[in-house]
Amino acid sequence: MARVPIALELYSVRNELAEDLRGTLKAVADMGYEGVEFAGPPKHTAEEIKPLLDEFGLTCCGWHTPFNLVQDDTLAETIALNRGIGNRFVIVPGLPAECTGSRENWLKTAEFFNGLADKLAAEGMVTGYHNHHTEFTEIDGEQPWDTFFGNTKKEIVMQLDLGNALSGGGDCVAILEKYPGRATTVHLKPYTVEPGKEDRRAGFRPIIGEDDIPWDDIFRLCETTGGTEWYIVEYESDAYPPLEAVERCLKKLKEMGK
Repeated sequence: MARVPIALELYSVRNELAEDLRGTLKAVADMGYEGVEFAGPPKHTAEEIKPLLDEFGLTCCGWHTPFNLVQDDTLAETIALNRGIGNRFVIVPGLPAECTGSRENWLKTAEFFNGLADKLAAEGMVTGYHNHHTEFTEIDGEQPWDTFFGNTKKEIVMQLDLGNALSGGGDCVAILEKYPGRATTVHLKPYTVEPGKEDRRAGFRPIIGEDDIPWDDIFRLCETTGGTEWYIVEYESDAYPPLEAVERCLKKLKEMGK
């Protein structure tokens, strides 16, 4: 398989981005990142973002889009923004409580995403779902992750966040094996189990390669059966200044042959 390029989830440097869009994108590109994923309600227009992506040679490989921005009354504006920056991946990073409280609610959510996928397909785009830690605690005898991805179309991206999954007791290797071809974009987020037992936040402090993620197995599956098109680094601890942290993570990945 061809090499999987590496992007940065810009939530990792959200404060820097809010203060200096151009300078932060330039810094990310100068580190060697090939793409970026935006997160949250848009704070800039496509007309502001796209020229900077082009200038610094960055591809937009996703936007973490709030659930309220993929509803019928907001979807057209979301599509226009993503079309304007050349992004195909409209990824929902979390859900309101009414979508997740029971297996029945998760099934209804899966049905919604199937409909959303059809609407986006007409625009050359795809949707997907990004996990936190709660999706791996059983509800009504099944992990919500399986309720959702077991009942959604294969076109819906399984954006597995490795660190979040491990922190919630998820088996990242088993997940990738169970859903071949669906890990189109994967969040490379480090996590270490032992310090996280007392305080989940402490588990996120180590950088990539100094943690408990089974990186060799993850890369093998992503690059054979996973269908992975982008690795996306996300770091969310205050152990290092944000720009330093994401540069450290990228350097570690390069040392690992990525």
